[in-house]
Amino acid sequence: MAHLIAAISTGAQRAAIGILRLSGEGCAQAVDTVFLPKNGKPFSQAPVRRLVLGTLLDSRGRPIDQCVAIRFAGPHSYTGEDGAEIQCHGSPAVLAAGLEALYRAGARPAQRGEFTKRAFLNGRLGLTQAEAVIDLIDAETLDAAVNAAGQVEGALQRRLSPIYDRLVDLCGHFHAVLDYPDEDIDDFALANYAGTLSDCRQALGRLLATYDRGRVLKNGVSAALVGRPNVGKSSLLNALAGYDRVIVTDIPGTTRDTVEESVVLGSTRLRLTDTAGIRPTADPLETLGVERSRAAAAGAEIAIFVCDGSVPLTAEDREAMALCLSAPRSVGLINKADLSRTVEPAELPFALVFAVSARTGEGLDAFSRAVDRLFAGDGPLDGSILTNPRQFDAIRRAEAALGRALDALTLTPDAVLTDVEGAMEAMGEVTGATVREDITARIFERFCVGK
Repeated sequence: MAHLIAAISTGAQRAAIGILRLSGEGCAQAVDTVFLPKNGKPFSQAPVRRLVLGTLLDSRGRPIDQCVAIRFAGPHSYTGEDGAEIQCHGSPAVLAAGLEALYRAGARPAQRGEFTKRAFLNGRLGLTQAEAVIDLIDAETLDAAVNAAGQVEGALQRRLSPIYDRLVDLCGHFHAVLDYPDEDIDDFALANYAGTLSDCRQALGRLLATYDRGRVLKNGVSAALVGRPNVGKSSLLNALAGYDRVIVTDIPGTTRDTVEESVVLGSTRLRLTDTAGIRPTADPLETLGVERSRAAAAGAEIAIFVCDGSVPLTAEDREAMALCLSAPRSVGLINKADLSRTVEPAELPFALVFAVSARTGEGLDAFSRAVDRLFAGDGPLDGSILTNPRQFDAIRRAEAALGRALDALTLTPDAVLTDVEGAMEAMGEVTGATVREDITARIFERFCVGK
C-alpha cells in the first residue's frame, strides 16, 4: 500500500461540517491516536462503513470536538486503499488542529488530487472518470453537473471501449498471421478491414462533433454587452447577475474598463463582459476602455447590442451595432422599455431583438430563454459528450490516424497497421492506457488538496 496521506477535503472557510480525509496503510491506527470513540472500543476495530461517535483530540491530547468517524477497507474504497474520514464541525481551527495531530501520527500532507490519482492508479477509476471528478466539482450549471456525473460513471469510457476493442482485434489478427504463418488462420486481407476502419473512424467523428456542446457545458459562453455610453449596459449586467456588480451612474463614461461576471441563463452559463461605451473621446483612460470594448466584442461568441429605446438611434449606436454583427452570434436589446419607446425592433439589424428594462426586469426572461436556445444542444446529457480539450485533441489525432490507415489500404499491411496502432495510442491517452506520467501529473494538479 502507498504511504498514509491526510488532508482537509472540505473548504477552508467556516462551515457546518468539515472533513479530515485519510488514505493508505495504517490509516485506522492513525485515527486511533486522535479519535476516542464513545463506546470505548478502538476505532480500528469498528466495522467498516459504519459511523462511530467520538471525541477528536489535538496533538497534545486535548478534546477539540465531538464528531463522527468512518473507515473504509481497500480495495472497496474510493482510492482502492484503506481509508478513513473524520467528520467534525467546520471550524478552520478545529480542522487545522486535527490535521496536525494526524501528521504527528504518521500521515503526510496529501498533494493536489492525490486521492483521485490513487483511485486511478489502483484501477478504481479510468482516466476519463478521474478527469470528470474535477469537472463535477467545478460545474456551474445543472446540465454541466449531469454530464460530468455521467462521465464519472464511465459513459465516455464505454463509448470508446468498443472502438478500441475492434482495433485491437484487427491488430491481433495481423500479428497472428505474421507470427504463426503455418497455423490455420485466415489471411490478413486489407480489403476485409475497410469496413472496420471506416466504422471506427465515423464513430470517433461523431464523438468529436459533440465537443462544441461539451465546451459550452464546461466553459460557458463568452459574451459582451456593447453599446454607446449610458444605454444601461452596466444596469443590465447587474440585473442578470442578481446583484450590484458594476457601479451605475448617470455620468457618461463611468465604465472605463471591461468588467466580467458569470451569469446563468437557463442551462447556459455566460461569461458576460460589460464594456466601456463606444464613442469618440479625448480622455486617454476612456479611449483605452473603448479599445478594450472593441477587443471584447471581437473575441466574444455572442455580442449583445444595447441601446436606449427612449431616444432615437445615433451614429454611435450604429457603430456599436456594426461591431456586434462581426461576432459569430449577436442579439439586440432595446433597453428602458419602462419609458416611452422611440426605437422599434425593425430598426436593429439582428435576427433576435428584445425590448427589456434593466430597472423592472421586463423582457429579461424572454431574452434569457432565447440565448439559452442558441447554445443548447440536442441529445441526452449522459456523460458521453466530449468536454475536455485534452481528450478532444487525442480523439482528433486518433480519427486522423484512421483516415490515413484507410488511405493506406492500397499499400502494404505494415503501413495500415502503423496508423491503426497510432490511433490506439492516441485513444489510450484518453482512457489512461498509454498516457505519459507527466501528462497524468498535470491532470491531477488541477484538483484541490483533499480530492
